[in-house]
Amino acid sequence: MNKLSNKRIFLAGGTGFFGKWLLELFQGLETELVVLSRNPDLFVRQFPMAGTNSKITLIRGDVRDFIFPSGHFDYVIHAATEASVKLDQENPDEMRSVIIDGTRRVLEFSKHAGVERLLYVSSGAVYGVQPPELSHIPETFPCNPVTAYGKGKLLAEQMCIKSGIETVIARPFAFVGPWLPLDTHFAIGNFIGNCLRGEPIEIKGDGTPLRSYMYGSDLADWLLAMLLRGESARAYNVGSDEAISISDLAHLVRECAGTKNEIFVRGTKIEGALPPRYVPSVDRAETELSLYRRGALPDAIRRTIDWHRNADV
Repeated sequence: MNKLSNKRIFLAGGTGFFGKWLLELFQGLETELVVLSRNPDLFVRQFPMAGTNSKITLIRGDVRDFIFPSGHFDYVIHAATEASVKLDQENPDEMRSVIIDGTRRVLEFSKHAGVERLLYVSSGAVYGVQPPELSHIPETFPCNPVTAYGKGKLLAEQMCIKSGIETVIARPFAFVGPWLPLDTHFAIGNFIGNCLRGEPIEIKGDGTPLRSYMYGSDLADWLLAMLLRGESARAYNVGSDEAISISDLAHLVRECAGTKNEIFVRGTKIEGALPPRYVPSVDRAETELSLYRRGALPDAIRRTIDWHRNADV
């Protein structure tokens, strides 16, 4: 953290789940943060700390055409893309534009501001479909994305690496913690929301797909370590390597919430079929950057539930 003392960082995507955890991490540091937001006023109402910390400056703009803040910047963290399944399916051209045109603008700004290092927050979606027989997907796996989001992220990675700016690539997977939406496509968020509202948990499939979840504070720690210590032009997976099935996850969330809502699994398991997986290998982050997870999944779920219960009071 001493490397960040008296540095200036530009953060694109500071108002989402990733950005809020990064802002939490920077509290108390002598680091100046300039954060791009499409609606700074709304963000301050949702996240008051951003409006009271003198080291944080919010600027209004779209990542594709924002006005460059003045002065020299040491680092850029580019995380300005919403992982929205709805947008990807309904308006893939808009998704692609936000990713590609936004990255182009951030790279233009980085050169203008004399940035020495950039962290591009990509996604595990760049790998495409993980073979069910592959327990953990490594960074060396050939990328074959199948969504507009994944294809855009992969192209943006290549743009960053070819830009001449020293760039580290982070490929996040799935997460849990305060500020995670409870009503979108994130299964763990939906399950927590079901428990908090006293609703049944409904799993549309057979419950066998395997996922893994990292807590938000570990996410922020890993991203910052990659910004400062990651090898340039190298990709690092970010997430947990401890797999859990969607069905087991639903039961674990209910247990952590202490509720008794029913769990319905609507799909039928195909005997002998291997379950789909979306689980990263994090060996590269562990061996090269000495990173590790500090929290177990049940603790992460309980902390998330407690945060939402207290926020509703």
